[in-house]
Amino acid sequence: MITYNTPDRPEFIREQYALAAHIRNPEKNPCPGTIEKRRIKIYRELFYGNVEDFIANAYPVLRKILPDTQWHAMIQDYFANHIAHTPLFPEMPREFLKYLEYERKPQPDDPPFMLELAHYEWVELALSLLDEKTTTTGFDPDGDLLHDTPVISPCAWPLSYRFPVHKISPDFQPWQVGETATHLVVFRDTAFEIHFIEVNPVTARLLQLISSTPAQTGLTSLRQIATELHHPHPEMIISHGLDLLNDLKARGIIPGTANNIV
Repeated sequence: MITYNTPDRPEFIREQYALAAHIRNPEKNPCPGTIEKRRIKIYRELFYGNVEDFIANAYPVLRKILPDTQWHAMIQDYFANHIAHTPLFPEMPREFLKYLEYERKPQPDDPPFMLELAHYEWVELALSLLDEKTTTTGFDPDGDLLHDTPVISPCAWPLSYRFPVHKISPDFQPWQVGETATHLVVFRDTAFEIHFIEVNPVTARLLQLISSTPAQTGLTSLRQIATELHHPHPEMIISHGLDLLNDLKARGIIPGTANNIV
């Protein structure tokens, strides 16, 4: 809730807050002063239109699958009630995601996958703006992926969802959680291109182990997976796992090993 009429604020500041409150939610906040209604209506439409257009471009699939009435009601609620913590336009999609996750009251006609889909769509923008560089420093690009410690690129994000978010479209909208989780890896290559790949549970578990046990060798992680699977032939998991590690390295998801960090 915006508070603008506190006595400790200068009058011109209170007027600015009053005007902003009216632009955000004219039904609850009267227009201050003697501003012409026609002019203030133009201001409201411009502000809302810019915000709505920016969010629609950041979440194109979510925009396509929601009816106009539902979409605009949600954006208007965000516009009226969310207090952003940054003035930067590139951060607005993250602000909207925070609104969906922590502030918005679920509605009966909300798709059950809405938050996961929004997160999936936000990830592409977030990775494109991530202030990280895929360089050959800080790790050994020629390290032994089995006997040394593999590292995951800071520009590669393993993700798991209850819904197959990468397949959702106006023609495909699952309303029931899938029997198995959807595992994806989103990564940015050295040319700053964003890629999405679907991986199986074993690959997802391997990446999780590499992330959560930074001192563990690739071989130890693969042996742990074989134990978890109760596989009768652990050597097969290790053999296929080495192929998997090499494939992840070729894609840049695993750029090398951490054994020669300086």
